[in-house]
Amino acid sequence: MPKVWIILVVAAAALTIFTIVDVVLTDSRRMRGVPKPVWVLIAILPIVGTLLWFLVGKGPADSTYRRSTAPDDDPSFLSGLGTKAEQDERIRRLEQELADLDDDPPKE
Repeated sequence: MPKVWIILVVAAAALTIFTIVDVVLTDSRRMRGVPKPVWVLIAILPIVGTLLWFLVGKGPADSTYRRSTAPDDDPSFLSGLGTKAEQDERIRRLEQELADLDDDPPKE
């Protein structure tokens, strides 16, 4: 039975440390209820502090954050690609520039 208690105490300590680190690293705009220093003090309470933090204190992520999308799913990227003829012309110019560079003798 003492082994179980030791495991529970270590688990509670690890959870408390994790909670304190999470409180410190969380942006103040996401915190609900009380300021960050008070949340750090609340998080010190084993188990209860962790439950309060994750159930009450930590608000949702910033709604202005926009998840990145793949280029083929991004309408603004797709609209900026231009027409096929423009792309073909640009490729032709780049190939011509490369050919001109190959034709130039090396400078000594």
